[in-house]
Amino acid sequence: MAHVWTCSGLRWSAHGPALEWDGGSRSALPRGKRVAFAVPDGGRRTCVGARGHACPVRAAVPGRSTGARCEECARLDRAHSVAADALADDPRPYRVYLAWFGPGMVKVGITALERGPARLLEQGAVCFSWLGTGPLMAARRTEELLRAALRVPDRIPYAEKRAVRSALPGTEAERAAEVRDLHARAVALAGWPESLRPEPCRVVDQLTAFGLDGAPAARGEVVELVPGGAVGGELVAAAGPDLHLAVGGRGVVVLDTRLMAGWELLPAGSAAPGCSFPVREFRREPDGLF
Repeated sequence: MAHVWTCSGLRWSAHGPALEWDGGSRSALPRGKRVAFAVPDGGRRTCVGARGHACPVRAAVPGRSTGARCEECARLDRAHSVAADALADDPRPYRVYLAWFGPGMVKVGITALERGPARLLEQGAVCFSWLGTGPLMAARRTEELLRAALRVPDRIPYAEKRAVRSALPGTEAERAAEVRDLHARAVALAGWPESLRPEPCRVVDQLTAFGLDGAPAARGEVVELVPGGAVGGELVAAAGPDLHLAVGGRGVVVLDTRLMAGWELLPAGSAAPGCSFPVREFRREPDGLF
């Protein structure tokens, strides 16, 4: 019987994206690589656990869940996250950032200084700029200030990010414009925490890092993995957790790698069909937009 693999997610580094597998091994994902795997007949998706610990009951989780955790493990994972303000005494410095995903889609967020731009790669930010650096709670207060004063959201659904990738402005200056404007308005606000050091606006464009420059537009997205299903295609782009795969008979399909977590997977080889998992086609208007 072929070796079974369990995926623990897509990881970004200075070398690009890679799939990480249980046990710590990684599969680098250079552009043009063939990605092909299958879910065995009778397969079952189980909870991935929390904070490095296996789920004690190996609970079943829905195929469409991007968290791949049961209710109890999800609660435990969130209880120890920065997002839940559970680490108020974290001594590490944090950065506040502005991230742009497409026209009208700018968000504010925070990330540990030591992580560099990894968080922005993980989120699929097309471009971004740092806004300030300081203690965790000062960074959090600045994030809340922007939400309240400028109505800047702190999250944007992945489905919305995917929907605009094929219609992004063509130049770096156009893509950076909203970030520059918002940065100027943000640093002019009263009420900044004294311990947060403002940073100049230097927009970093990640379109080329993702391979989205010149990539063919995606036609749909995988909704879930199912037992007996398979996918095989050439990697044309990767942004955040998403792999853009050129599959036979369908064009480019987006696979959110978070849907892979919790499944036992088999290598499918060159004989894999284009995609036999359920796919939701992107709705297109006559003008080519959504």
